Amino acid sequence: MTRYGICNLSLIPLRAEPFHKSEMTSQLLFGECFEILDQKEQWSFIKVAYDNYEGWVDTKQIKNISSEYYEKVSKETQCITDLSSHAILMKLGHDEMLHLLPGSTLPTMVEEEDLFQIEANEYMFLGLSRTPDASNLKKEIEEVSRFYINAPYLWGGRTLYGIDCSGFSQMIYKHFGIKIPRDAYQQATQGKTIDSLNEAHPGDLAFFDNEDGKITHVGIMINDSEIIHASSHVRVDKIDDQGIFNSEDQQYTHKLRTIKRLVS
Repeated sequence: MTRYGICNLSLIPLRAEPFHKSEMTSQLLFGECFEILDQKEQWSFIKVAYDNYEGWVDTKQIKNISSEYYEKVSKETQCITDLSSHAILMKLGHDEMLHLLPGSTLPTMVEEEDLFQIEANEYMFLGLSRTPDASNLKKEIEEVSRFYINAPYLWGGRTLYGIDCSGFSQMIYKHFGIKIPRDAYQQATQGKTIDSLNEAHPGDLAFFDNEDGKITHVGIMINDSEIIHASSHVRVDKIDDQGIFNSEDQQYTHKLRTIKRLVS
């Protein structure tokens, strides 16, 4: 029988192999659900519902949920924590508090009362929440993206306190209710190809490849000459037909491959 789980901690590392020293390939944020595909000793191999990403998590860090609850939250429009470095959950009936990160999922939110449930557990949310909406993406995406300015680069990271390039683009798009894959090369398969930089709109994704032609980097276009991306930290750089130009180092750092538009 298929089993399901949910992240009921602020953050859970997703690893390539079933041990703590293994490479962290991604992270689960509070409220994200998954299917449990396999177990090995204290580890569970999972597939994340949000992006179908697979990896290993410490079984002691996850909470099992019923298939009925999994199906319910998978079909509903869910609130997320908005742009704030400080949001709190109170677990009602317990003397427990949990700090949440921007972009965490708040299942089945009762918006007027800021209450929601995960199975039998009831929570009260204290902070800013948002129902994702892509209608104003072009106008809002620069402000949303700049919230993460100076967040340090972290391989596999998806948060304000450590994030990689594709985690950054995925989390920004999550803010607008648009699901995109986890890795840059997967994201590059989405959307419509834009022929030239001067046709780029705010929110378009720019992809960059290495000497072997493999896509290794992604950033978000602010306009047709500036890009925000995670490289050492989240930063804004100039971009032209050759690629990203780092004004601090006075050199090109990434070679432009293609630009994709995911929202018309």
